Amino acid sequence: MAITAQARSPRRWLSGPFARVFAFTFRHWRRQKFVAAFIMVAMLLETLAHVLLPLYAGRIVDAIASPAAVRDQALGLAIEAFATVMVLSAGMVVARHIAFTGIIRLTLAIMSDVASEAFYRVQRFSTNWQANSFAGSTVRKISRGMWALDQLNDTMILALLPSVVVLVGTTILLGAYWPMMGVIVAVGSIIYVAVTVSLSLFYVAPAASLANQWDTKLGGALADAVSCNAVVKAFGAEAREDQRLAGIIAKWRGRTRRTWARGTNNGTAQNAMVVILRGAVVGLVLWLWWHGRATPGDVTFVLTSFFVLEGYLLDVGMHVRNLQRAVNDMEELVSLESQPLGIEDKADAVPMKIGAGEIRFDDVTFHYAGHDTPLYRDFNVTIAAGEKIGLVGHSGSGKTTFVKLIQRLYDVNKGRILIDGQDIAHVTQSSLRGEIAIVQQEPILFHRSLAENIAYARPGASMDEIVAAAKLANAHHFIERLPRAYQTLVGERGVKLSGGERQRVALARAFLADAPVLILDEATSSLDSESEALIQEAMERLMEGRTAIVIAHRLSTVRSMDRLLVFDHGTIAEEGTHDVLVRRENGIYRRLFERQALELAKGLEIAA
Repeated sequence: MAITAQARSPRRWLSGPFARVFAFTFRHWRRQKFVAAFIMVAMLLETLAHVLLPLYAGRIVDAIASPAAVRDQALGLAIEAFATVMVLSAGMVVARHIAFTGIIRLTLAIMSDVASEAFYRVQRFSTNWQANSFAGSTVRKISRGMWALDQLNDTMILALLPSVVVLVGTTILLGAYWPMMGVIVAVGSIIYVAVTVSLSLFYVAPAASLANQWDTKLGGALADAVSCNAVVKAFGAEAREDQRLAGIIAKWRGRTRRTWARGTNNGTAQNAMVVILRGAVVGLVLWLWWHGRATPGDVTFVLTSFFVLEGYLLDVGMHVRNLQRAVNDMEELVSLESQPLGIEDKADAVPMKIGAGEIRFDDVTFHYAGHDTPLYRDFNVTIAAGEKIGLVGHSGSGKTTFVKLIQRLYDVNKGRILIDGQDIAHVTQSSLRGEIAIVQQEPILFHRSLAENIAYARPGASMDEIVAAAKLANAHHFIERLPRAYQTLVGERGVKLSGGERQRVALARAFLADAPVLILDEATSSLDSESEALIQEAMERLMEGRTAIVIAHRLSTVRSMDRLLVFDHGTIAEEGTHDVLVRRENGIYRRLFERQALELAKGLEIAA
């Protein structure tokens, strides 16, 4: 409810998103300041010519209406006025073309920068941010904001700037001939603009901001359901998902309907004000003509000027609405810029180069955001260079957090994590993670070819190196059987491959990385026996000569480790080799091992 209340607050919208979006846009304009200035000058010249056209149209009418006695002189004046009209018209065409050519260059440059910078930040947001954000919503924020910036540029430079020039120029020109006419036009225009802006900012914009929030939720819900379609099908839940989406669409429809209705009311108010101003101006010029203070040419000049002014006034209303809509659409994109990355490189961070691969936790205290109780408190452990460590324990005991802290996906609250004596908080994140190869429990592959997925660890790898890595990971044979072998596309997140095949591709990627530190996160869980055997064999090859950390629920995968660390509520309750721990009376490891052995025996008995 707090978000809804904020979205309805006009003051919050004006001082918050409005200010932030304009600061964001002007900052990008400054990067292209010469192009922006060139466009504005061209539009200024085009608009000034537009303001002057009615004046010379009036002179043509006066020349035509001149008495027959001065017909020859009138012809010269008419030709002179006509030539001026044509020069002004040609100038308008040239200036407009220059301005529109320039806006293409300006807008494409800014849109490219905005997309690149937003992607840069999203890629570097913390693991915690990624876990709490819908991928579909994030993509929608960026794409919608990019195109809104295109609309904002057009509105500000090509629309509102000329409108302001026409309003001011026409007022001055009419006021120079008839001061009262200038006053009426000035006061009427100011009231019109003030009411239009007020309605847009305080009446339409808050509703549009809330509608956009529901538009983002709609995009997120669609992406969530589509990406989890396998689960939907597995439970026959298509109707349930339809119903859930229908509720979100109903909310979105209601918020959008209110926004559009308010926009319609705003447009009706603007039209009514223009009608009143039209009556005042036309009535005054007729009165001036009746009293001999305005010629037919003057009447033509005033009427033509007002029709030009009226068009721009109506356009001002539309431009303000477009501006408000663009600001609403950019609001969420701009907010990405103000959000902290969460985990950032320090100003003096240096590249890390791991040699031997010793890892040490030195008095580490850590708790997740929103949790008061630390998971680790004054935690100390050392993993020797080249040592193979198995992490064992119940779910939630701290195993996965342990390896995430080594990768610096989270920062510790106290203490240090050292690799070869280097504090990982003082090195660049990319260099740290480049020295660590990880095979996750659920490997994620890009919707790219198998060759590209394996080479992701080392983009410059040759095809021979990719094949060699696949052979070491026991992946080459199944890849060769595919229709396009290494050029086969694997589908979004690798859905075209089985779990065992994805694991072997991930292992091939780790082989190619050839990093000194290796993390295997439950790499054989949920696999059939044949796949497990192939992956186990590949894992043993991969761990040779490296500092290896293996998280496993299947204790068979860690029996050969140099040392096992048994986690329990963020502490190392037991440590030692499999043979030592399995003999410990009432030990946690022994209890876990016996339970798995019993489950395996029951499974074999049932199979028999």
